[in-house]
Amino acid sequence: MDIKKEIVKTLKDLLLKSNAHVNFAAAVKGLPAELRGVVPAQLPYSVWQLVEHIRLTQADILNFSRNADYQSPAWPEGYWPKKAAPVNDAAWEQSLNQVKSDTHAFIALLEAPEADLFRPFPYGDGQHLFREALLIADHTSYHTGEIIAVRRLLNAWK
Repeated sequence: MDIKKEIVKTLKDLLLKSNAHVNFAAAVKGLPAELRGVVPAQLPYSVWQLVEHIRLTQADILNFSRNADYQSPAWPEGYWPKKAAPVNDAAWEQSLNQVKSDTHAFIALLEAPEADLFRPFPYGDGQHLFREALLIADHTSYHTGEIIAVRRLLNAWK
C-alpha cells in the first residue's frame, strides 16, 4: 500500500466530501439572494460573512503553504468581510467559485509528486502540508455548521 496515496485520499475526502456533516457546497446551495446578508438575532454572522470568512481563511492557508514570502492579513479584520451582504450575485458566485478553486489548488499541492506531507516548511513554526490540510478541513466544516444554523434560523434550509 502506498501510504502517501492513502493519506492524500483521506485528506481529499475531508476537503471535498460530507463525511459526518453537510459539505460546504450543499450548505450554500439554493440560498435565496435576499437571505445571504441577513444576520439572525441569535447569531453574530450572515451566511455571506461566513462564506467570505471561509474563503479568506482558506486563501491565507493556501498562500502560506506555497509561498515563503507570503504575509498573512491582520487578524481579525483581514479574515472577515466588513459588510453583511454581498454587493451583488456576481460577488456571491465569485466567492463560492474561489472557495472551490482554492480547495482544488490545495489538493494539487498535496498530490504533487514531490510533496512531502510531513516535512515542515522552511518558514513558519513547524507547519506542514498535512497540518494545513486538516486546518482547512476543520475550519470549513466548523463554519459550514454555522451556515446551516443561520439558514435554519432564517427557515431557508431545504
